[in-house]
Amino acid sequence: MVDFKTAGESHGKGLMVIIDDIPAGIEVDVEKIDQMLYRRQGGYGRGGRMDIEADSVDIYSGIRGGRTLGSPVSFIIHNRDWENWKEVMSPKKSDITEKDSITLKRDDRKKEIAPHVTQPRPGHGDLAGILKYNLDDVRSILERASARETAARTAAGGFLKNFLSYFEIDIISHVLQIGSVQAPEVNVEGKEDFTALKDRVLESPVNCFDRESEQKMMELIDQAKKEGDTLGGKIEIQTTPLPVGLGSHTFWKERLDARLAAAMIGIPAVKGVEIGPAFRNAGRWGSEVHDEIFYEKEKGYFRKSNRAGGLEAGITNGEPLKISIAMKPLSTLYKPLRSVDIKTKKPFDAAVERSDTTAVPACGVVAEAMTAFILSQGLQKKFGGDHIEEVIRNYHNYQAGIPGEKSP
Repeated sequence: MVDFKTAGESHGKGLMVIIDDIPAGIEVDVEKIDQMLYRRQGGYGRGGRMDIEADSVDIYSGIRGGRTLGSPVSFIIHNRDWENWKEVMSPKKSDITEKDSITLKRDDRKKEIAPHVTQPRPGHGDLAGILKYNLDDVRSILERASARETAARTAAGGFLKNFLSYFEIDIISHVLQIGSVQAPEVNVEGKEDFTALKDRVLESPVNCFDRESEQKMMELIDQAKKEGDTLGGKIEIQTTPLPVGLGSHTFWKERLDARLAAAMIGIPAVKGVEIGPAFRNAGRWGSEVHDEIFYEKEKGYFRKSNRAGGLEAGITNGEPLKISIAMKPLSTLYKPLRSVDIKTKKPFDAAVERSDTTAVPACGVVAEAMTAFILSQGLQKKFGGDHIEEVIRNYHNYQAGIPGEKSP
């Protein structure tokens, strides 16, 4: 199955992505990848790092003449800020980490930073990471643990959306909640509803469908920024209808809901995953939860509701996929929390690296990317093939055997 790996640190030379086992012949729209990266960098409440970077992919391999070759596809996303950090982040042996501070120069501004960090921040992986890897410099952990790495995942997902387009599958995320502000749910019943949702989300500063909630979210973000605090929220990811039969009930690792949940919870600061309205369903009668099944000759099997979120027994059932994720408030606060210096063991107020007030809209874009990845795996495992034409032939043959189903 298609898979990918990323490499790179937040202030290193850049982020690398290698995508393997992708069929040959896929037409690649690079703008689709860069658009995803642009969306990830946006959103009301983002911090100063977004003013420095302007992410785009530099394709290194696997694509020729606008189409995949069947060999590994690789990109790099260059970090513009590397020029200011190359002394601190150099792979060569240096005594720089022994210095108390170093001056970073950026345009006409200067900033003093500690190259050797001994003060772990609450809520981050700083302390757990240095204890696990037996290190004495928190920067050796925070550089890779940084959510900056999600730019690489976003690029991989943006690339894989090119693959999904052959199956007429589209994905969009939208924000349901930031802090205490909750938007009304969106009922998507067909292609027109999905298009309306996507168009509205792409023009919203907080990726919210509801204009009134959008304004309240922005006001709350302004308040949190003024108070030096941060905000989390809830995001829903929706797709167009999926083919029946992706995933499997036969083994827990093959259940598509399990794979999707793992991909979502692996996004930094995501602490909860919900398939369909799962938590509300938990408090309802079974007769109010399960989607009844109907059949018409022209239409085939269908459901009039989608409370299962498009998945039953870990298998797609032909309905759109609906996933919700909960993102905690970001850990770096401008009103620092208390911690302990790992060298002196003395208490201190946690250091402040650059931070966003909220990154909930951006988190949704990363979730889209990871959804694209898991669905691509499911499609490839189900329909196989070394060239996209072979994959599509297999898909058409499969669809032809399902009553009422029509292939794109």
